[in-house]
Amino acid sequence: MDYSIKCKSHPWHGINPGTPDEVRAFIEIVPTDTVKYEVDKESGYLSVDRPQKFSNIVPSLYGFIPRTWCNVKMAELTNKALARLDVEGDGDPLDICVLTEKDVTHGDILVRAKPIGGLRLLDNNQADDKIIAVLKNDAIYSKYDDIEDLPVQIVRRLIHYFTTYKDIPGETNQRMKFVCTYGAEVAKEVIRRSMEDYDDFYGKGLTKCLLGDFRTQLTPDLQPGVYLFDDFYKLTFGSLERESAICSSVGMVSVIVPSLNDS
Repeated sequence: MDYSIKCKSHPWHGINPGTPDEVRAFIEIVPTDTVKYEVDKESGYLSVDRPQKFSNIVPSLYGFIPRTWCNVKMAELTNKALARLDVEGDGDPLDICVLTEKDVTHGDILVRAKPIGGLRLLDNNQADDKIIAVLKNDAIYSKYDDIEDLPVQIVRRLIHYFTTYKDIPGETNQRMKFVCTYGAEVAKEVIRRSMEDYDDFYGKGLTKCLLGDFRTQLTPDLQPGVYLFDDFYKLTFGSLERESAICSSVGMVSVIVPSLNDS
């Protein structure tokens, strides 16, 4: 066992997402949940988002694809589909529904899944797509390669849930707007673009590292502050003989923090 990893990786920033052909999905809620759970972006822990207002039940495993972000490149596909220019991404990781014939009893888990399509939705005029995928090696669903292969009632259940799950009792305005479904190839392009959106901001942009006192002990010359990732890496790993590290989530960004050399 590798004891160089001292803490749990942040589910959004610290987990390899796989590829558009086969993703790793972090599952937040399952069909038996009567409360909507959501990862707290700062801590990475699963938290209660809200109790369900109505008796609708999520018809699949539901979560997100790590290291994705719905921003400009992803929203461009929605703008093209609607012949518009004003739709933005919702600023969250890309949502995913994973179909399986098994009863999974809780969230806060990782699964491998094959994307077969998606739902194009608008949430208050923001792109809020839901990727539809099937659990890898599932006895029933793994045979499906495209959303068109699914029984139509399953697709209808997904559309009904996601167009009503944010409705508030007593209000008549429908928050979620269904645009269309799309197949496997478009779904993979949505995933690819959301990965690029993530890399554009978190990978190539400013990676914030708000350093605590215990981190400054690792490299005496490293002062608390905000660092570009390349500078942070050179100042820390560049001064160590071995790249043993612990993972830590600071703010909304996972950073790699070197461990002390063994004495």
